[in-house]
Order: sequence, then C-alpha cells, then structure tokens
Amino acid sequence: MNRTTKIAVGSLLVGVVVLAVKLLAWRMTGSVALLSDALESIVNVATALAALAAVHYASRPADANHPYGHHKAELFSAVLEGVLIVVAALLILHEAWSAFFDPRQITAPLAGLLVNGAASVLNGFWCWVLLTQGRRLRSPALVADGKHLRTDVVSSAGVAIGVLVAVATGQPWLDPLMAVLVAINILWAGWGVMRHSVAGLMDEALPGEVLDEVRKVIAQEAAGAFQAHDLRTRQAGSATFVEFHLVVPGESTVNQAHEVCDRVEAALEKVLPGSVITIHVEPEDKAKRSGIMVH
Repeated sequence: MNRTTKIAVGSLLVGVVVLAVKLLAWRMTGSVALLSDALESIVNVATALAALAAVHYASRPADANHPYGHHKAELFSAVLEGVLIVVAALLILHEAWSAFFDPRQITAPLAGLLVNGAASVLNGFWCWVLLTQGRRLRSPALVADGKHLRTDVVSSAGVAIGVLVAVATGQPWLDPLMAVLVAINILWAGWGVMRHSVAGLMDEALPGEVLDEVRKVIAQEAAGAFQAHDLRTRQAGSATFVEFHLVVPGESTVNQAHEVCDRVEAALEKVLPGSVITIHVEPEDKAKRSGIMVH
C-alpha cells in the first residue's frame, strides 16, 4: 500500500469518527445548524470512500488498454465529490426550510457545541494533512478531499456562532438561517472542486508560471539545438505530460541529438518530478517563426 492510499484510508477512518461525534452533538441539542454540519460529514465519508477507490485504481501501472496509465481516475473521484457536496447542500436547505416553519428549541447548547468543536479540531488537523500531502504527492483526490474538509471546518465555526447567537437572543429562526448559510458555503466549495477536476479531465495545460519555467529550462539546457516549438502540456491526476519539437542542426548525428534530449529531460524532471516527456527531433529546415529559442 503506497503513501497516497494510506492517507486515503486515514480519511475514511477520520470521516467515520467525525460523523459519529457530530451526530451526537445534534442529538444533544436538536439544532438544525448542527444537523447540517452532520449531514456534510456524511458526504465526507462518501467522498473518502470514492477517493480511496480512485487512488487505488490510479496507482495501477499502465497496460495495453491504458498505455498512459490510470491517473485520471482521481479526477473522476474529485468530480463525484463535487456532486455529493451539492447533494449535501440541498439536504441542508430542505431541513432549514422545514425549521423556519417549525422552530425547534435548542437544548444543552454549550455541551453540544463542545462535542461538535472536538470533531472540528480533528477535521482541521486532517484537512492540513490532506492538503500538504496531497500537493506533495500530486494527488487531485486528496487535495479535493482536503478542500472539502476545510469548508467543513469553516462551516462548523459559523454554525457554533449561529447557535450561540440563537440561544443568547432567544430567536430560534437564527438556527435554520445559519444552516442556509452553511449550505451556500458548501455549494460554493462544490463548484470549485468540480471546476478544477473538469479542467483536468479536459487536458487543460499546466499553469502559466509552470509553463514559463518549462520554457526557461528548455532554452537553457538545449545547447546544441536551435529551437523548440509546439510545446504541449497536460495534467492527468498525479502524472504530468510534456511534449514538444526540438530543432537540431541537420548534420547532427543521432547520438548528438539524443544527448541534447537526455539533458533537457533530466532538467525538466527536476522541475516536474515523475513527468512523462516526449521530444520529437527535427532538422533545422523545420524551424518555425515562433518558438523557444535556445541560448
């Protein structure tokens, strides 16, 4: 079991514990806002399961049917997570709508909030683990899960404030109002997760600053070549693909051209560890007006 899979298993275990604690807090208080917090945790468990399955499948090596690997499975998981977040938001809105017409008395608010706060602390710690490790391991599924948990932590803080204000003012309608605000926050987070994942499924190019670094490396390390053009990049889960045409002198031998390519690939590997780099060598008469000029 690789590190990414271990973290995904950890997410599932943390999600189950947090769900149980938040359901306890809701049962103690009867708060609709705390119920909305618990409903979001149900989504956390479902998305953790999806992330675990995706990470496991994405780690499989390339085969005859998938010669570029199975990396995009993580992106499908992230899209599913976005959809489930939207479903959770709709469930919360339904509960809040009912509570507006049938206000419920909040009982044992401080004890319930303390229990819910303990779950939020655990969520906050695991959110940090997912975001730091997910980015280091370049796992879209783990990063998406971390961003969702971050939204959950923010929502929980808002819920706590809303419940305290509702109890202090004696205005029970403030409780479902806070649940509505939680739902809107969740919807916004779900949209962000889906937008980023769909961009990966559509083979969106690497970010501009990364592309600038790739161009800089090629220009500096391709001594012996004239130019590089038709640079194309894409991200598929944890895998990065880079390809371009490299123009070399027509009289260059195969060994000389290969030496230049090896040098460029080694330099790009330092910038994009684990990337798949494809270089098409061309003679000088194939140079284009626009391209990356070699220093």
